[in-house]
Order: sequence, then structure tokens, then C-alpha cells
Amino acid sequence: MPDYAIETTHLRKEFGRKVAVADLTLQVKRGEVFGFLGPNGAGKTTSVKMLLGLTAPTAGDATLLNAPLGDRRTRTRIGYLPEHFRFYPWLKAVEFLDLQGRLYGMETQRRRNVIPQLLQRVGLAQATELKLAAFSKGMTQRIGLAQALMNAPDLVFLDEPTSGLDPLGRRLVREIIAEVSATGTAVFLNSHLLSEVEQTCHRVAFIREGRVLETHDLSQWDEDAISVKMRVGRISAELLAHLQTLSADVYQTDDGFVHVTVSAEKDIPTLVNWLVAHNHALYELNLERLSLEDRFLKIIGNHSGDTLTA
Repeated sequence: MPDYAIETTHLRKEFGRKVAVADLTLQVKRGEVFGFLGPNGAGKTTSVKMLLGLTAPTAGDATLLNAPLGDRRTRTRIGYLPEHFRFYPWLKAVEFLDLQGRLYGMETQRRRNVIPQLLQRVGLAQATELKLAAFSKGMTQRIGLAQALMNAPDLVFLDEPTSGLDPLGRRLVREIIAEVSATGTAVFLNSHLLSEVEQTCHRVAFIREGRVLETHDLSQWDEDAISVKMRVGRISAELLAHLQTLSADVYQTDDGFVHVTVSAEKDIPTLVNWLVAHNHALYELNLERLSLEDRFLKIIGNHSGDTLTA
């Protein structure tokens, strides 16, 4: 039987008449990096707050590390980096991490051993005696990651962990996440940088309007699928109808392009020949392997209730 770090069933949260989370049902395995993706207002933040015991669910069931939500002993095994944080600016880096360790109930010698290692790992070994008030945004983000890992957690929630970081800083965070995952720690990652998610996560869940739409293993997605982006003279109902016979993944964007996903390159000449035969002027055609961003737009769009129009 799978040993899940997170398991939820029909978790729901209402604020008066407003439904913030309608149906959160998912499982996150131990040692897995799990991406949590959705548009703004999709219920991601409320979902995380429920899982952390910061707000009580209206209905549904959930466990973290095989314990019910809010269990105090279990919370000492969880790390958390929120998207919007305010650390104590008057504390030095080493003092801040020592405070976090004491809040976790860590013994003095363990704190003394762990803090230098963490500061070294997040690239802040030279900032030990520097007050947080003097930290740049990127440095603050990295000390935030360090405090989330202070207790060697079995489960860590990271909300936009690469926000404010340059490319080197983002690569450092990816490396740390991979190392943490390799030790058996589950990482629950919320990020708007889909390219980072694509390089970091094992599986992802897509959420919209407080409901999990789909969950996918990134290693098992069809790598042969190709996204065709084209600009034609006129986007007609006939054109859209024909494209939908080739693929279920057809949508328009505001910049005048039509996107269609085909299963293999051999479908592309057939598509171009049809356009020419039916007098559709083709001004531009680009081919790309489907990225996570493409799939995000497709999945979220397919569940939005919108329909294609000419």
C-alpha cells in the first residue's frame, strides 16, 4: 500500500457563501516533487493553508505523513516557505535560523551543526553575521529556503521558491530540491514559473476554481506530440471545424494565432495541403514540442467552459 506524504479526499473550504476550494483530491508520494498549478484565484493558497492546519476545511478528509491535519507532532516534521513572508529584519542570518530551530524544538548542538551547513548550501556562508534588513530580495528568498529546511523535514511546502532569483539562484534551488527529494522528503511546489516546474517536478496537478482537474506524471507524457502555431488570413468556422477533426486540442489566442496539437510530424503536410486546397492563406507556421505551459493552457482552457468561435 503506497505511503503518501499527502492524501486528500474531497477537501472543501467555504468562506460564507464563497467556495474557495470545491474538491481537493490528490496524493503526494514520499520523495516526490509535486507541482501544484493553476491560474490566480484557483484556490492554491487556501489549499496549502488547509494542509498546513492554518485554516480548517469545511468538509473532506486529509492526512499529512499519515496523521490528521493540524497534528502538532507531525508539524515538527514539515517545512514551509510562503510566497509572502516577513522575517525579522533586526536578526542576523545565524540568529534567525537559530530561532527557527528553537521553534522546532531542536537541541542546541544540532542547531549549531545544521545552521552553517544550510547557509553554505544556499550560498549565504559569507552572510552569517549580516542582518536580514541588509539582505537583497534574492538573499532573503534563499534564507527563506534555508529556514524551510532547518528541521530536515519529511515534507516541505515551497510557494514560489524561485521568486526574485537570477538564473544561477534558480538553478541552485532546483539542485537543492532534487537533493532533498532524493533523501525521501516530499516537496509540494507551487510556482508560476512553469519552465522551473517542468525541470523540477515528477508529477503535477492542475487546479481551477478550487477543483483538481487533472494530475499527470511528467515522465509519461507523450513526447511525440507537436504543437502547431499558425497565422492564417481568416479564422473561419470551417477552419476550426476541420482542425477539431484532427485534434481535440485546438484554441485561439488574442494575438491572432491558432494552436493545434498533432500526434506526429506526418500530420503537418496533410494540414498544410488542406489549407491550400481550401484557399486559406498561411502566413506563418511554427512547430514546437509541447511544453508544460502549452499543456497548462490546454488543460485549464478545456475546463473553463469557453468554446472556440470564428
